[in-house]
Amino acid sequence: MNKIGKDAINQAHNNAGNDHLPGLYVHWPYCVSKCPYCDFNSHVRQVFDERQYVEAICSEIDYLISLQGGRTDSKPLLGSIFFGGGTPSLMQPQTVGALLDFIRSRFSLALDVEITLEANPSSVEAARFAALGEVGINRVSLGVQALHDEALKVLGRAHGVEEALAAIAIAQQSFARSSFDLIYGRHGQQLAQWREELKRGIDLSNGHLSLYQLTIEEGTQYKNLYDRGELNLPSDDRSVRFFEETRKICDAAGLYAYEISNYAAPGQQSRHNLVYWRYGTYMGVGPGAHGRIEQGGNRLATAAIRSPKRWMGQVLELGHGFESMDKLSRGEMADETLLMGLRLTQGIDLASLRTLCGLGVRPQKIDELVSAGLCEMSANDEFLRASDRGICVLNQIVGQLSSALEPV
Repeated sequence: MNKIGKDAINQAHNNAGNDHLPGLYVHWPYCVSKCPYCDFNSHVRQVFDERQYVEAICSEIDYLISLQGGRTDSKPLLGSIFFGGGTPSLMQPQTVGALLDFIRSRFSLALDVEITLEANPSSVEAARFAALGEVGINRVSLGVQALHDEALKVLGRAHGVEEALAAIAIAQQSFARSSFDLIYGRHGQQLAQWREELKRGIDLSNGHLSLYQLTIEEGTQYKNLYDRGELNLPSDDRSVRFFEETRKICDAAGLYAYEISNYAAPGQQSRHNLVYWRYGTYMGVGPGAHGRIEQGGNRLATAAIRSPKRWMGQVLELGHGFESMDKLSRGEMADETLLMGLRLTQGIDLASLRTLCGLGVRPQKIDELVSAGLCEMSANDEFLRASDRGICVLNQIVGQLSSALEPV
């Protein structure tokens, strides 16, 4: 995609949504089963006291509000809410409704607030979609992962393709906005097979797709299989081809990569996730949740206890389940800004980096990376972004920019 085309797409994305307002992330830690590739903080449990969970989440929210100045006559403003997991669609709709009622009592919500819930496409969960819409969910993100039954079995998914297709249809009927995930570069997958599957996914989509290349994470069943040579994954060169072909096909279909793994028609991007990538502030509550909040002019990194049992025990004792709250230095904030912002096609707002962190990147380093074809400047010279070539060596670029930071 040429420079002018990228700027036009980025402008269209920027004109929609409340992605610059603070967000709230709520973590539901339970799944029906643990997928072999997953390293998220998820746990298998069949019975759970949802009432106690609601009370604990509400307690943590109040605790975070108190840290940031307490209750005032004007409620803090939220632009997005995200229920992630785990599998939050396992919650009863009335549980989600109770949480949203509490959140509305504590915050002012933007008129077009985005309220997303992650869901699996099983028939049991899909049957709850209408009720979830009635309590306030207006966007759903489905963990489809593949459009082939055999691939779904290898990925350890509990649903089949027919269930996935039905769930996609019901989601699009029940919610104003919806998205689903697909994983590519899977065991034994050929590029031609992925092209066919991706085109089918685009035809089924409703303006947004999350497309993740399979990665091997420590502590997963897939890591054990990979170490034993039982997974046939693409080589590095073929992985690049998978990635390039994915961008090419989505671009031709009008679903543009606004982030490394996320593709959307203009205005359909995930506003909540843009809060992360643009290094905005957000509260994170629930077992293992992370957050970035402001306190007295400082930015705090919060992290909750990962174990649901230990988290709940501390909430009952102290009113919150956080195990760390660290004030970030200017350098740490700058590193996080670079790491998150370069994932975006738009790139990093250099003026915001200077304002937030008091640091800027030496112009010589920017010129060097641009000359090497690894980075590009936007037409107005306000944003620095990775080029199509640079995206494949993103960690290297982040490291070089981080070493070239200087006070402004």
